[in-house]
Amino acid sequence: MALPLTSKGPPSPPSVEDVELDLLLAGIVRRWGFDFRGYARASLRRRVGRALEREGVRTISELQSRVLRSDEAMQRFIATISVHVSAMFRDPAFYLALRQKVVPILRTHPFVRVWVAGCATGEEVYSMAILLHEAGLGGRARIYATDLSDSLLDRAGRGVFPLRAMRDYTRNYIASGGAVDFSSYYTTDQQHAIMRRELRENVVFSQHNLVSDGSFNEFHLVLCRNVLIYFDEALRDRVHGLMTESLVRHGVLGLGTKETLRYSRVASRFDVLDEGLSLYRRKA
Repeated sequence: MALPLTSKGPPSPPSVEDVELDLLLAGIVRRWGFDFRGYARASLRRRVGRALEREGVRTISELQSRVLRSDEAMQRFIATISVHVSAMFRDPAFYLALRQKVVPILRTHPFVRVWVAGCATGEEVYSMAILLHEAGLGGRARIYATDLSDSLLDRAGRGVFPLRAMRDYTRNYIASGGAVDFSSYYTTDQQHAIMRRELRENVVFSQHNLVSDGSFNEFHLVLCRNVLIYFDEALRDRVHGLMTESLVRHGVLGLGTKETLRYSRVASRFDVLDEGLSLYRRKA
């Protein structure tokens, strides 16, 4: 006996919010040239929700109207979408590994170029500046700190952090192998810690879009930590390629502890310095 044919019927139409989100992202690409379409969808939805609250609007369509017509609103949107959760010497074991395994490699070069991609408000930049200073490399190194958001770059360039955070940062610094009084690297007022000017002298802060911009120099060390977890697979592949192109031969790449080159398209082009801490060295 023949069984009756079953029909799945037409696919369910996308929700209004999904359509609005697609139109928002497409409009931003056409109007401003920023492409967020490769960001992981769930993360993007959460961040767009924060943008709605920040702008005081109810729908993504209202948000679209605002960001397409106002440069200021677009800058606020970028700052909201950008990843900027950070701390100085975050993941102390990573910085200890930099001191023990990467600094000896950097010392073999007459001048050292470091790229901190997705620098947010600058905590990782100043951590790296301190580490290079303590390694005796501060005078012959330059750090290029980039982010998508101009407002975050402005905050990073000022080097001003909440004074209440310094206790945690000091603990991180000591656990990372720091051996001097951490407070010697900043001055204070009643509420803020201001990083010393000499830590900023060899830092270049500049806007760079990992989604669409290309390589702009050759680096001995590239740090792109806790950024790729917010991208989809295709965009991660693109950024992996960009990082590879940006490294000198035998240059070092550092990712976040939840990120890896394992199974990536560029994995064969790297040796593993520390898989657990996501440290890799480009082959010749």
